[in-house]
Amino acid sequence: MASSAEPAGRPRTIAIVAGEASGDLLGSQLILALREHLPALNVVGIGGPRMEAAGMDVWFPLEKLAVRGYFEVLKHYLEIVGIRRKLRRRLLKTRPDVFIGIDAPDFNLDLERGLKARGIPTVHYVSPAIWMWRRERLGKIKRAVSRMLTLFPFEADIYRDAGVDVAFVGHPLADMLDQIPRDDAARDQLRLPPASPVVALLPGSRQSELKYMADLFIRTAKLIHARLPHAVFLVPLTTRETRVMFETALYHNDAEELPLTIMFGHAQDAMAAADVVLVASGTATLEAALLCKPMVITYKMPPATYWLLQGKGYLPYYGLPNILAREFVVPEFIQDDATPQNLSQALLNLLADVATRDRIAARFAAMSASLHRGAARQAALAVLPMLPD
Repeated sequence: MASSAEPAGRPRTIAIVAGEASGDLLGSQLILALREHLPALNVVGIGGPRMEAAGMDVWFPLEKLAVRGYFEVLKHYLEIVGIRRKLRRRLLKTRPDVFIGIDAPDFNLDLERGLKARGIPTVHYVSPAIWMWRRERLGKIKRAVSRMLTLFPFEADIYRDAGVDVAFVGHPLADMLDQIPRDDAARDQLRLPPASPVVALLPGSRQSELKYMADLFIRTAKLIHARLPHAVFLVPLTTRETRVMFETALYHNDAEELPLTIMFGHAQDAMAAADVVLVASGTATLEAALLCKPMVITYKMPPATYWLLQGKGYLPYYGLPNILAREFVVPEFIQDDATPQNLSQALLNLLADVATRDRIAARFAAMSASLHRGAARQAALAVLPMLPD
């Protein structure tokens, strides 16, 4: 087994494949953590600019894999399959000491299965959401991975019960958000009126989400403003396209006079400054929880998609904070229940009830502490023993 010091002998090579920007961040942090133990480490594979800056030899850019949506995947299917075939041949020729697939399960698990069968140890970093749906993938995962690295403790229990070697490493967001200024300091940074209730609105990061969420969030804000005229609203949006969509929705809903600030990114700053958050289900719900912010979770999707998903899930919750708590710590309004009336009333209830907000914040603080483990360092320590002597 490898020790914490640089081992003698040949240089070590680790191959990594990341398929999107979040994986590029995780990969870069992992490379830097591994290099604390193995300064001469050679890292190859598929990554983005962060991983390249950390010293990775990028064989293919991750943009080739970062394709979202059913029809977009179909359009690029042959190219993606071709990349995986070329990558597999090159990896079998290079024979890295360990292969690490970061998320991107549709691409990585098949690749990992083939490499593991040929004697190359494989690690998968970030579990697919088998706790949410498609638990039948456990058998495929067991055949594909030598070790699974999970971000949540309950995921490790599932893999352990299935006989999969697993390590819980913590969530990198808990490490990163620990440094974000909160409450009054965050408000001062954004120059917000100190006495005004602040509501952060996070309707999603993709255009497909804004299509279903923009009108809903704006109408909710209008109802809140009618009851609390001194409330202010922050709307962080990640792209120019989503910003234009939201501004157009403001015009169509006759809401251009709302005390609302559209921010170009800075979602974490907006949440940190807010009293309450209205958030589309997704990773942003976890960010809000790690910032100890009371929230209301909502989501709408195409009716046909919602119908197809019915009966395929295992849990009664959609939002990660409730999944982690295994109870409804904060309210969720999904699909037909996601109305401006329901959302505005839930947010107004939170704004009026300081004791409930404090209780939720305390619950989230404990959740944050449980996930704050130094994920990159823990992941590196889980990988190092897999290197041959």
